[in-house]
Order: sequence, then C-alpha cells, then structure tokens
Amino acid sequence: MTANTTTLGTAATAKSRVMPLLMAALLGVVIIGVSGFAHMEVVHNAGHDYRHSMAFPCH
Repeated sequence: MTANTTTLGTAATAKSRVMPLLMAALLGVVIIGVSGFAHMEVVHNAGHDYRHSMAFPCH
C-alpha cells in the first residue's frame, strides 16, 4: 500500500492570505459604516474628529 502525498506550493500560500485580508477589509467597512452613519449621538461623537481627519463626510 502506498500513500500519495501532495505538496502545497505558493498558490496555496497566496490563497490562504485572501480570506484574512477580505475579513479585515469587511471589518473596516463595517466599523466605518456603523460609526459614520450612526444615528446615536454617542457613537457619532466618538468618531467625529477621526472621520473629519480622514476626509469622511458625516454631515
């Protein structure tokens, strides 16, 4: 009985980096979206100065 082995090359390494990058981008979009368009005054004021410094319109 012989076992077949498969070696993972650079393609597998590149594919393994895609999901964490997509999840980080999604998290960033959610954070900006929630704080940028929030109707709660506390959340809006917490990120107000940062949004203006990054040229994100909130008014």
